[in-house]
Amino acid sequence: MNIVELIKKKRDGGSFSAKEVDYFIKEYTKGQIQDYQFSALLMAILLNGMNTEETSALTNSMLHSGNVINLSSLHAYKVDKHSTGGVGDKTSLIIAPIVASAGIYVPMISGRGLGHTGGTLDKLESIPGFRTDLTLAESKKVLKKCGAVLIG
Repeated sequence: MNIVELIKKKRDGGSFSAKEVDYFIKEYTKGQIQDYQFSALLMAILLNGMNTEETSALTNSMLHSGNVINLSSLHAYKVDKHSTGGVGDKTSLIIAPIVASAGIYVPMISGRGLGHTGGTLDKLESIPGFRTDLTLAESKKVLKKCGAVLIG
């Protein structure tokens, strides 16, 4: 497979197979596809869209592009409230404890440095002693005890 051919395919209105989507996600996350090439691919996707199958393949590929945290030992529903940051970080701090109080686990993984607003983690770490750099073992312990955890 070749990223240039995939860019052309989408530019010309074609659809990706699940194998092609998996290829460009895996190769990009390994650093094998240059940012400018991935940007061109994203522009082609923006202009021509993705069908349901492509979107499903993209979601699946992105889900498995890193470590998948297994929380099957927690025998209750698990949900996440996620946003692009800025505005959403204030709702996370309210919604997570409310949902956790209903017996639903809320494991949240958040980002940093989201433009002019900063990320949720950036803001929380300005509180003396507040840690978001928990190990997976620590975060699972907090989640089990408190019902919610926010890590980076």
